Parts: sequence; structure tokens; C-alpha cells
Amino acid sequence: MITKRELLKDPVEHIDIKSFDSTGLIDSMRKMSFSSRETANAADIYLKMLKDKECTVILTLAGSTSAGGCMQVYADLVRNNMVDVVVATGASIIDMDFFEAIGFKHYQGRNDIPDKRLREYYIDRIYDTYIDEDDLQECDNTIMDVADSLEYRPYSSREFIRELGKYLTRNAVKKVSLVQTAYEKNVPVFCPAFSDSSAGFGLVKHQWINPDKHVTIDSVSDFRELTMIKMQAETTGLLMIGGGVPKNFAQDTVVCAEVLGKSVPMHKYAIQITVADVRDGACSSSTLREASSWGKVDTKYEQMVFAEATTVLPLIASYAYHSRIWEKRKSYEWSKIF
Repeated sequence: MITKRELLKDPVEHIDIKSFDSTGLIDSMRKMSFSSRETANAADIYLKMLKDKECTVILTLAGSTSAGGCMQVYADLVRNNMVDVVVATGASIIDMDFFEAIGFKHYQGRNDIPDKRLREYYIDRIYDTYIDEDDLQECDNTIMDVADSLEYRPYSSREFIRELGKYLTRNAVKKVSLVQTAYEKNVPVFCPAFSDSSAGFGLVKHQWINPDKHVTIDSVSDFRELTMIKMQAETTGLLMIGGGVPKNFAQDTVVCAEVLGKSVPMHKYAIQITVADVRDGACSSSTLREASSWGKVDTKYEQMVFAEATTVLPLIASYAYHSRIWEKRKSYEWSKIF
């Protein structure tokens, strides 16, 4: 019988956009059709964002691309001044990025192992990727320890994730995580559904042990803070991986500013990479043109790329990296306004 050790022997290796230059491939795809041309057009729009001296780039993350091998892509985009704000699911930030930063791994899975057997071994599965549940619970406990060390009061997710970045500067096993890099670069990271992750388990345990005084997460502050960035930045571009809450949360800042009595322009640039079907009317899969009807996204520079993100995002990111445009780009450091 196969053992747990044998199932968790091949770590996922994260792709390095610096190690290859996709420029020639993107240039060729521009003259093709279907997803290829969409991908090339998305790369062109991303370059427009980076060239626009007034544009703040907002990266939104949903799904499991970080666990699937794109974790270093996101950290490199932040490190090299190609992303100014991150809005993500709690799982992307905690169960995947922070999880690996404190020393754990995601593993390449097999398709011939019954899920009942995986459960017996305490192995969690994300499609063809494995996670050791014992390691995840250690991550939960680390979140609890960080919360225990803080002043007991409400925190926006941005504030709490910044504390996690500070923790990693002293304790990280893997030094190049998105959470630590964002802390060091003053790039704010928002998780509007923060408790839907390992962070939630850790914070629940923290509150259970400290029922009278404890840390809480204020999601309304998240919305206010991200809207403050939109109001000050005005010109913004969205690079959206998947859909869900992060996508809608970032788009809604335009409407929220209007509710607060400040007229701001719609997001000027927008790219979404998704496999979602729009025909069911779901918000997470709504097209960018549909978002324009809500006053959220301009349609002059927008591109939907209907593809699984781990296949096309590294090409777009490598193309932008090797353009070297980011070397002359302003560093906004939006965390400093708080």
C-alpha cells in the first residue's frame, strides 16, 4: 500500500517569469486567433497600465493558481513594481502563500488515489495538488499566535496581513513570499472574505481562548480603505485572475466612491483571466463589458481571456517583465496612506 510519505514527495515547483522571455511567443500569438490573440491583447493592455504614469495596478486573485505553481509570479510582480494593490481570497494569501513562507509545501498529486484514502492520510486535495492537513493546522496555529501577540481591537484584513508580513521578516523559512514582499514594498493586501481560509480557523481559535478581548477583522474597513485608494489614485487598472469576491470588491470601489459623494473615473484598464461561463449570470463570471453597465469598468482597454490561468498568466507576466517598463515606474506605496 502506498504511504503518505510517498504521496507527498514531489513538491509543486513555482514558475519563474524571469527565467524565460515570452516576448517572441506573445508577438506570434498576436497574429493568431481564439485564446492566443486574447492573451496577446491582454499582454498589450497590461503594458499600457505599466506605461501610464498615473495608473495604479490592482491585482485580484481567486482560485488556486498560487498552489498550482504561480506563487512566485505574484511575488515577482509586487517585487518589481508591476502591481500596486492586491485583493485576494484568504486561501490565496494564507493557505497558499503564507503557508509556504513558514516552511510548508504543496505537492504534485496523482489521479489514481481515492479521496477516501487521502482523507485517511489527512491529505487535502485541490484538483491535482495535495496539501498535508497537519501542516495546514500548524498554519492555523501560527495565525493564532500572531493574533495573540497583537493589541486586541478590530483590524482591517490589510492591517492584519501587514502584521503577518512583519512576522515573516523575523520568522520566514521561505523569504520570497507575496505577504512578506508586499510588507517590504508597502503594497497593501486586502482579503475581503478573510475568514474563509486558514486565517479564519486561527482567528476563531484565538477568540475561543480569549472570549472577552480579542482581535477581530473589520471587513467594512477593508471596503473603506480600498475605496480611499481608488479616490486618491483615480486612474486604475485591474489584472484579475479568476473572479469571485476579489474581482467584485475591487470593481465596487468606483460605486462606493460615488456613494461617498466623490466622482471617480471607472477603472480605465481591465483584464480578466477566467474559465467561468457567463451564461448563468453569475457575478464572478460577468464580462467586463457587463461591469461597464454598473459604472465600474471602462471598455476602451478591456480583455477577457477565457483560459485556465496557470497556462497564460506566466506568458503575460514574463512579457511585461522583459519589457523592462517597470524599471522606470513610480512606486506608489499605498500602504503609507494608512
